[in-house]
Amino acid sequence: MKNLLTLALFFCVTLLSAQDFEGIMTWKITSEITDPKVKAQMEEAQKKANDPAAQAQMKELQAKMEDPQFKQMLESNPQMKAQIEAALKMAQGGDINSLMPKGYTAKFKNKNMLTTMDGGMMANMEFLYLSSEDKAYVINRSSKTYSPVANNATQDKKDLDVKITKTSETTRILNYTCTKYIADVKSEKGTSMQQIFWATKDIPGIDFKSMAKHRMGNSGQSMWYAEIDGVPLKVEMKMPQGNMVMEATEIKKQSLSAADFAIPAGFAETKQGF
Repeated sequence: MKNLLTLALFFCVTLLSAQDFEGIMTWKITSEITDPKVKAQMEEAQKKANDPAAQAQMKELQAKMEDPQFKQMLESNPQMKAQIEAALKMAQGGDINSLMPKGYTAKFKNKNMLTTMDGGMMANMEFLYLSSEDKAYVINRSSKTYSPVANNATQDKKDLDVKITKTSETTRILNYTCTKYIADVKSEKGTSMQQIFWATKDIPGIDFKSMAKHRMGNSGQSMWYAEIDGVPLKVEMKMPQGNMVMEATEIKKQSLSAADFAIPAGFAETKQGF
């Protein structure tokens, strides 16, 4: 489950570098748990969440959050507030699958990019790339915090074992011709997964090469692979726990406000939590 959420984050920030393109891209995300053990764990977690006693505790906690004194305490501890809100959201969702994102939106302007998640545990998180700093950040609106994304130049983390294969297979997505790339990834622990990228070179103004030096959290997972050319319009991930697919649904050029591409005033810096 954690691996699928991490990969959702990886998919989302693969787009964190732009050149001349200004506008919005929207994506849908579908996921499926295939491992019987993980399925059983999720069903058990759902059963516990639906238990009347657990529901009563959640209702009590929800009511307590309206208490002025409790609110004040949470405001002084934004991370605790975010954790409680996430737990309440899971309980109210009525389905463990509500933890998974359903899609995201990416905004581009002046070589910068901002993405927001649609649904799931990361719904309050945004991912910002600032070209002037050549840095990426994770912004948590709920906890009013932000975290810099690790850079290969400042981290001695060992790279994962990744083999990239460019195929001759092509397909049309949103009327763009996309070429299929296969990334076979093996971790230090020996676990394997496969990522399939359908990338097009028919959309000028967006560059992904600079993101190859950035990493996901504390892992050796790079945000992008330098061997892949073009803009990914579909990404598929296959691993023992389950599968996930991200596919572009709309690409729209339009003017955007520069104010969207900045770390919000008053947000505190914290360590990455993914």
